[in-house]
Amino acid sequence: LASPESRVSVAAHNATIELAKASGCTGHWERFCFGLDASSALQERLFVSEENVDGFLGAVSCPSSCSQSALESQPLIEVLEVTEDRIQIRLK
Repeated sequence: LASPESRVSVAAHNATIELAKASGCTGHWERFCFGLDASSALQERLFVSEENVDGFLGAVSCPSSCSQSALESQPLIEVLEVTEDRIQIRLK
């Protein structure tokens, strides 16, 4: 993380944390963990990406006991756009 570029904003009923990657760090973040402090059990959340959406929908719609033909008939999910205002996903 790049400490000077990261920001925290706290309101009465909300908190926003803006994280910035260090200059040498490349690629997409897959997940983040949060909690009251490092010694407590942290909760994990995934960022929206094609891989994370595919993994989530695959786990929900087809448990590990599914056949190969059932897996091949699953829809193709493509994350088209992720902005602050919306997430656009296409199913084929």
